[in-house]
Amino acid sequence: MIMKKAFFSGINGIGMSGLALILKELGYEVSGSDIAYKEISKKLEDNGIKVYVEQKRGNVEGKDIDLYVYSTAIKENNPEYMYMVEKNIKMVRRGELLAEIMDKLPLGIAVAGTHGKTTTSSLATVAFLDNDPYVAVGGIVPEIGSNSRVGNSEYFIAEADESDNSFLYMHPFYSIITNIEADHLEFHGSLENIKRSFGKFIDQTRKMVLACYDCEEIRSYENDKIVFYSVYEENKDKVRIYAKNIHSIDGKTYFDVVKNGEELGTFKLSIPGVHNVSNALAVIYIAHEEKLDMDKVKERIEGFRGANRRYQVILDEEFKVIDDYAHHPTEIKATINAAKMNEKKEIIVIFEPHRYSRTKFFLNEFAESLSLADKVYLLPIYSASEENIYDVSSEDLAKLVGEHSKVYEKDELTNILLEEDKKGKVYIFMGAGSVSAYGHKFVEMVK
Repeated sequence: MIMKKAFFSGINGIGMSGLALILKELGYEVSGSDIAYKEISKKLEDNGIKVYVEQKRGNVEGKDIDLYVYSTAIKENNPEYMYMVEKNIKMVRRGELLAEIMDKLPLGIAVAGTHGKTTTSSLATVAFLDNDPYVAVGGIVPEIGSNSRVGNSEYFIAEADESDNSFLYMHPFYSIITNIEADHLEFHGSLENIKRSFGKFIDQTRKMVLACYDCEEIRSYENDKIVFYSVYEENKDKVRIYAKNIHSIDGKTYFDVVKNGEELGTFKLSIPGVHNVSNALAVIYIAHEEKLDMDKVKERIEGFRGANRRYQVILDEEFKVIDDYAHHPTEIKATINAAKMNEKKEIIVIFEPHRYSRTKFFLNEFAESLSLADKVYLLPIYSASEENIYDVSSEDLAKLVGEHSKVYEKDELTNILLEEDKKGKVYIFMGAGSVSAYGHKFVEMVK
């Protein structure tokens, strides 16, 4: 790349902000815009990146911009987008830029899947940290204090986004596929279309694909590049790496790992849930293939406290408050089951459904997953700029969950939460919209 000035439309997005920080570190003059000023905006400005709060032609006009990067949320009638078309300035989607940077490094590791991408790519970041990798993931990794990192090695660890097929720009050396399920159907239309996209992603991986055998949809692929992993010992004859003796002691999950018949010893995770053991197996396989110091990898994995918003404990006193990004029925089920295994207390979920389309497509599945909690407080659906052409509401979901679920506006729910006896309970603020900020505000009020 020979560009010198880059502009990002939609710069607050977790993927966009990470790439903006990488380009800044690589010596580019970077600026960008978004519709609101957020915490990530301050981080960007602290790193010398100008953030415009409002998207308008004046942000880009006459600024000698060489490269325009835009997120999926940016439409063709966006004034910044229209200016770039008019001036014939190079325009790339976020996924294209990510792939372009990764392709310049020989050992790209891309993590894909309907769920678990951020945790798995963050785990890989931590495991490879002593090897000085480049990083671009979908959450803040506490060990690097960011969602991105400029390294000085051949490794690039990145999250691969299937939601709009932008992962098909990538040609990684290694890839990981955690699972495949129906999601983002407003884009893909069907599970079969999603599977076709993942099939192309497998074909484009240059050396090896670590794929979870425990996901039924993944088992249907036949490709010599695929190496299966499993958390079930009974699958040991069908996979190359598996976990056994999984158990939890004092909030830590212990498991033994066997790779190609070789015992790699006991590993420990400080984040709960069998699904996280599964995520770790793929990382362990690649780390062992790359001849990393496995004692150091064990230490790093045990020390990993999770990416922000992935079972993130934000208060732990007489009661516990957890912030979690789960917004798909499978993720919700995994998070609640992990809480049950780890906490052994009453589990109360404050859930904000994300997108009318997703709520409508998975209404019954949401109800089934949420029913695992002892009590469910529902917030109105977070639109994510969608129109409610689906005629769906949180009240529809509450009816299916049952009598231990009810819908509240935030102010009303705040009063209920502050007044009720919270001692010995676990509150999980769950969703991909505004519920995280709401949970953090609740903790501030309690303190």
